[in-house]
Amino acid sequence: MTQASVLLKTYFGYDRFRPLQREIVAHVLAGNDALVLMPTGGGKSLCYQLPALALPGLTLVVSPLIALMKDQVDALQANGVAAAFVNSSLPAAEIARIQTRAGRGELKLLYVAPERLAAAGFRDFLASANVSLIAIDEAHCISEWGHDFRPDYRNLARLRQDLSGVPVIALTATATPKVGRDIVHQLNLAGGRTFTSSFDRPNLTYSVQPKRRARQRLEALLGRYRGQPAIVYCFSRSDTEKLAAALTAAGFSAAAYHAGLSPQARSAAQERFIRDKVSVIVATIAFGMGIDKPDIRLVVHWDLPKTVEGYYQEMGRAGRDGLPSECVLFYSFGDTVKHSYFINELAAVAERDNARQKLAQMVAYCEGEECRRRFLLRYFGERPGEEGSCGGCDACLAPPPSADATEITQKILSAVLKTGQRFGAGYVCAVLRGARTGQVLERGHDRLSVFGIAPDYSDVVLKQLMRLLVGRGLLGKSPGEYPTLAVSAAGRRFLSQRQSITLPRVQAPETVVRRPRAAGDLAYDQGLFEKLRGLRKRLADEQGVPPFVIFGDKTLMEMAHYLPQTATALRRIFGVGEQKMARLGEAFLTVISAHVAQQGKG
Repeated sequence: MTQASVLLKTYFGYDRFRPLQREIVAHVLAGNDALVLMPTGGGKSLCYQLPALALPGLTLVVSPLIALMKDQVDALQANGVAAAFVNSSLPAAEIARIQTRAGRGELKLLYVAPERLAAAGFRDFLASANVSLIAIDEAHCISEWGHDFRPDYRNLARLRQDLSGVPVIALTATATPKVGRDIVHQLNLAGGRTFTSSFDRPNLTYSVQPKRRARQRLEALLGRYRGQPAIVYCFSRSDTEKLAAALTAAGFSAAAYHAGLSPQARSAAQERFIRDKVSVIVATIAFGMGIDKPDIRLVVHWDLPKTVEGYYQEMGRAGRDGLPSECVLFYSFGDTVKHSYFINELAAVAERDNARQKLAQMVAYCEGEECRRRFLLRYFGERPGEEGSCGGCDACLAPPPSADATEITQKILSAVLKTGQRFGAGYVCAVLRGARTGQVLERGHDRLSVFGIAPDYSDVVLKQLMRLLVGRGLLGKSPGEYPTLAVSAAGRRFLSQRQSITLPRVQAPETVVRRPRAAGDLAYDQGLFEKLRGLRKRLADEQGVPPFVIFGDKTLMEMAHYLPQTATALRRIFGVGEQKMARLGEAFLTVISAHVAQQGKG
């Protein structure tokens, strides 16, 4: 591990591994297979990049998106690492040149898309190359139970046969325990080891906000982060364009991104965002895995995501540099209708049922009363403590006011029982509100004692209450396209023992989104930080790379706090390795020294 530690400081400017990273790197360097389940921003890339530098041959990295490959290769090259990518964006002559370099041992890492593994010519190249390690990024794509299944990932089974004996490290940030087991099966990793890091992202603050006056509230959010990178995710392509235009008209620097744009337009929008030429990108999930920008401070979901995994991955784009960032979801139950339409179009019954279950879990996240952080951790197989505030979600920071709901709960449970526990929420609402519909009259339910006993409640409020009672375990809800309600054993006890209950006010005033926690942040010179940001932007433009490839925000903050004025002092700053010190050190030391002299801080 001594060699890996030296490489870590030399190329990446970090002084030490996290304990789990150290363990993973040692395991891989010993020639063993590994599955790594680690959240976005947790340092997955180092788990194969450092072994790649220490091993004698080539590390092949399978990655699903062209833009992601380019970002990672740009960052590696800026750190002095011999890396390249091969994909459909390159002409055949350039691909041949890169493969020749790899065959000569001039590259340490080669990134490829999974579909290239099926090409006979590429397989011949791999057979002659000295491949020491195979790294499979976004490994959940190989599982049909995952949220982003890619058939091309099944080519990896053949790759394992062609390169038998070469260790494999598979990595993902969005695998439930079930998906993790499927990855092990599909990639034949049973003889390896699974490493699981906590999926907690302590620097992120989560909130779910009602989708009322959402445009005003979005503009207020973006106003708090003006000039800082933000992503707004939308369900439809047309919504991205309309919202981007509205935000631009409101004075924000915004651009739209979706799969319906030409490749050139998508690439231009992404490049402008990555290079800090536009601060807000309004995108569909086509933007999901294709972004490797570490300094995104705000991720907003304008519409309901269809899975918890997809939501976790998308909001995981925030704060990858470890600095406080915010994730906000605007929620309306009506958004489920759009997803349900597409789910019903799926041909396979198992696929439909799986999609409905995942959507129901996403709705439970939005409507639940519990800590958002604990919900996410449990979803990904962890067992978080149940006590105390997490300090970083709306449920803990600004819980909605509660009120006694004993009487209306008794009415709802009684109506479900007396109608035979065979109907969905809409029908039960009709009975409770005294609606003389054809179905109600035909079944004689207008003669029930529960008919019309809740005339002052709207359908919207009653359905919200029913969803809360499902969450509390007093009602059960069947799976399928037309779910029915039933009273659980706990619900029957509630009625027979005349228990009481308090529930959140379903028409509670909108909660205020709190700023993310900033515990542990350095007190740094804001004026110097802005000067260093300006230098970073100028150098990035000159070199044709994104600003974060020069240095991340955390590095600039440390510079603005410690005020290093010698090469020795600058080397101690997080993220300043020997490669960057040689190329960039003088320029940053000049700005720091001039600022110190101007402010009289020397």
